[in-house]
Amino acid sequence: MKSRIFLLLLSLSAAVWLSACDAFLDVNRNPNFPEDASPAAKLPSIIANGLQQQTALSVLTSAHFTQHIAGRAINNGLDQFFLSPPANPFNDTYFRAASNIPPMIDRANREQAWFYVGAGKVLMAALLFHLTDLHGNIPYTEAFRGAENFTPKYDSQESIYAAMDKLLDEAIVEFGKTQPPSAPAFNASADILFGGNTQRWVRFANGLKARQLNHLTKKSTYNPQRVLEAIDRAILANADDAQVAFSAAQVGHTNFWGFQRANANARTFGRYFINMLDGTTLGVRDPRYVVICPDTNRAKGLVNGSGSPNAPAGLTANGASDFYGRYNIATTATANVAAPGVATAPAVEGWYSRTVGVQLILTNAEMRFVEAEAAFRANNRDRAFTAFRAGITAHMDKLGVSVADRNAYLASAAVPQTAAALTLANIMQQKYIALFLHHETWVDMRRYDYSTDIYRNFAQPTTPNAQLMGAFPRRFLPGSAELLYNRNNAYSEVDASGVPDATWIVTPVWWDKP
Repeated sequence: MKSRIFLLLLSLSAAVWLSACDAFLDVNRNPNFPEDASPAAKLPSIIANGLQQQTALSVLTSAHFTQHIAGRAINNGLDQFFLSPPANPFNDTYFRAASNIPPMIDRANREQAWFYVGAGKVLMAALLFHLTDLHGNIPYTEAFRGAENFTPKYDSQESIYAAMDKLLDEAIVEFGKTQPPSAPAFNASADILFGGNTQRWVRFANGLKARQLNHLTKKSTYNPQRVLEAIDRAILANADDAQVAFSAAQVGHTNFWGFQRANANARTFGRYFINMLDGTTLGVRDPRYVVICPDTNRAKGLVNGSGSPNAPAGLTANGASDFYGRYNIATTATANVAAPGVATAPAVEGWYSRTVGVQLILTNAEMRFVEAEAAFRANNRDRAFTAFRAGITAHMDKLGVSVADRNAYLASAAVPQTAAALTLANIMQQKYIALFLHHETWVDMRRYDYSTDIYRNFAQPTTPNAQLMGAFPRRFLPGSAELLYNRNNAYSEVDASGVPDATWIVTPVWWDKP
């Protein structure tokens, strides 16, 4: 009998000890960062961290190729196509954003939160479309497995395009469902992109489809009618633009291109871009010039690679750049102005460098130029002409250009006045202006082989990388971490042994080849 009592007490003691042990181990679980966070908690971070790769980190490099921006120093490496394997946007796309999408979708499915499933699939498509356009082949089917696989294979760009297009179709279906009351609310606190408006997500998804379908202009399978069908279901007004607002609350959350972040201290406008605005190329001064570049009389842009050994009057490299705006509105524009020695807000900020601005992801203006190009290729010149003029209008309205100035420009010699006079060069040059600091501009330039028939007067930078033998960049180098841990797969499109960087940079991606 005593032995039975002893065993019972021993069992109870063990149960109490195990319970206490579980409670003790719980101290290693941070309730503020749950391991299985709700979809509503995950979505804002995925949007912010993921989409920043497109409007900031990748454009810091590609905008030098398109000559939207130029280095202020002589022989800027990016201007001249001397590239290093980038840590980002490759790493952050996977580790800070896309890796959170599968667990968000998994929990959303369990909770019948269909709108979160849809948003996750749209964002995965947006992120991997962007990354494959930069790098070519990228991991997908073996990605997102964590410690199970540190060397995922790289899927072909063609298969990535097919898989992402399928994800967009699936997402559109999800947004057509009805969520039960028990599902987490899909509202503005979670959806920082569209404020919980599912129809805007559907238009965004169709806009991505139209954009990517239009990348295939070199392929025999290119079908402009499919592009136009997607366009008809995509963004149709500026009010539906896919954009993320920056915050003034913390410096790290202000505009990536604003003075507080200092990312443009060593950069300024490219001369080629300024020439598009000041009348040099198109013959008419564009009213967007002073909105984008308020200090128009000092900031003339630099020829890429040439640099500015002595900063223009009133400008320094110590936290002040003509890129940010005009620094002394009270002084005449032609006078010398003492620029601040530390980061200081300009008296008038440029539209793209506003401290509290927006990240433009996919806009009405872009869609109108995609429509114009596809309609032109479909030999529907009237639709192309209407869309072309609508694209200019949409961008000018976005920037706050007055109706009078906008209409005067539309009636000027810079813009063809009839459908018969419209050319592809007209469409792509205006799209180049409207997609300032946007990754799609580099896609377009590759699709058209940097042709001067399209991009009038476009030229190589000063002293370009001689190893490229006169060629322009066609892709980024593989991510730096991938070269350490997954090199063979990273170079899967060619012989991975001793691939010279110069060869890789000028190797076209799949859609960039017939």
